[in-house]
Amino acid sequence: MSPGDQEKSNAGAGGPLLPITATNARRRYAEEDGYGSVQQQPHHINRSPRRRMNYYSMITKCSSWPRWNVTLCFFGALMLFVISTIILKIMLMSSFNHGDYEDDKLDANDHLRRSQPLEAVNHSSTINIVSENTVQDLHEQSLEIWKKPRCDRFSKCIGRTKRKLGQTATNGYVIVHANGGLNQMTTGISDMVAITKLLNATLVLPSLDHKSFWTDPSEFKDIFDWKHFIEALKDDIEVLESLPPSFAKVKPIPRYYRGEILSLLKRRGVIEFPLSDSRLANNGVPSTIQRLRCYTMFEALRFAKDIEELGNKLFSRLKENGSRYIALHLRYEKDMLAFTGCIHNLSKAQSDELRSLRYKTRHWKEKQINGTERRLQGVCPMTPREAAIFLQALGYPSSTKIYIVAGEIYGDRLNVFKKYYPNTYSHSTLATEQELQPLMRRHNKLAALDYIVALKSDVFVYTYDGNMAKAVRGHRIFEGFRKTISPDKQSFVRLVDKMDKGLMPWEEFSSEVKRLHKNRIGAPYYREVKESPKLEENFYANPLPGCICED
Repeated sequence: MSPGDQEKSNAGAGGPLLPITATNARRRYAEEDGYGSVQQQPHHINRSPRRRMNYYSMITKCSSWPRWNVTLCFFGALMLFVISTIILKIMLMSSFNHGDYEDDKLDANDHLRRSQPLEAVNHSSTINIVSENTVQDLHEQSLEIWKKPRCDRFSKCIGRTKRKLGQTATNGYVIVHANGGLNQMTTGISDMVAITKLLNATLVLPSLDHKSFWTDPSEFKDIFDWKHFIEALKDDIEVLESLPPSFAKVKPIPRYYRGEILSLLKRRGVIEFPLSDSRLANNGVPSTIQRLRCYTMFEALRFAKDIEELGNKLFSRLKENGSRYIALHLRYEKDMLAFTGCIHNLSKAQSDELRSLRYKTRHWKEKQINGTERRLQGVCPMTPREAAIFLQALGYPSSTKIYIVAGEIYGDRLNVFKKYYPNTYSHSTLATEQELQPLMRRHNKLAALDYIVALKSDVFVYTYDGNMAKAVRGHRIFEGFRKTISPDKQSFVRLVDKMDKGLMPWEEFSSEVKRLHKNRIGAPYYREVKESPKLEENFYANPLPGCICED
């Protein structure tokens, strides 16, 4: 069954419904009179010229009749005049009263459209309106789905011992080649700043990766506010725009920083790190260094002015008229599906295309992957349909604004998502062509734009726990535990499959999804030390403890 067919079957089985539209509501109210019945023209009115008659013509005809018929005729004419006057008065009063009543009903309907899309309740078999209790429940539910977790006792703490300028000579210069996508590079650069501090060295402005999947040619100055970066870190380390000319001919030694690294640096004066990711452990690092990592990641690494300005414009457009929106990191992109081997509900041709890409990409080590097993293990990105059902199960109405934090969605599957949430946007639809022109074919710049909109969103939801998800999630924690929903995908896909097979009604499915995610909304909890760093939570995804303190 195709995703579209599946959606229809779900709707038929009590699945999520789309809201009553304002157009239909107005049409219904316009057709009803003040008491719920359909208005009709009064029966005595006949607009045919041949049959139109007034009481004056009756008087003229009556003058030629016998006296007793004349009396009867005048009496009939008088009664017709009285009845016509009464009917005309009733029609005028009804018109004014109905106009006022219509406005009241439209105002109520506007309130409902601002809340959740529930059908009106029928009271006394007269008017389809919503009671005060229903509106109150609706309002409370609407507030709850946007409410951030409690974090009263927690706040940022990034205070550090300041470097005394001019008192200590540098031990040498550190050259960093950041690798990976935007968020992998930002976390790597933050680690390298901390390492430079440990070595009492001087950092040369990092260079960025131009050979990753997207081959973005952007330099550090193109994406980040490099002057702010240097100024923000002046109390921690010295950052130079370029290597001093006296060291330009020195061949740096690309070595890891443990053991003899410091002596090598002192001896040669320059050390080069060809890769920047995973340079520091998540735990067991001095508190001053942890705080410097956070400060670099979340405050010193500010995006370039043009990117910041456009990101703020997109944010303002989404927030027009006080609207709320969800930033959805829908990582259903060609490279991610090929890398993970996740092919659920894809055609054979699409599966073959992704498999071919995986085998052609040399630095992807894993080639033979069972996509079905991975999905059941909860490590695949959600499909657009799964993401839409997930949001509806949590109670977000179909009128909710959704901003897609991702590149091009594979296989035109975004249309499936839009059937559930028509108010779906991305940087390509929210910005003008002229605004996007400087960022075209610069995927790291576009990722920076998405990062800004995701960071500022009312709710952030990610469907794959990659570098972008980790960075945004940690930044939102740092900024006061903004609501971030972390899906339990292993449990969720089993529930979806069960519902699709007709073994679970929508109401039970929705209730279970809400129960599973009640405590997965970004509330404070401490990062744990485990037997292996690979099993630990990423420091930048949850900087508690480190640079978040409990009062």
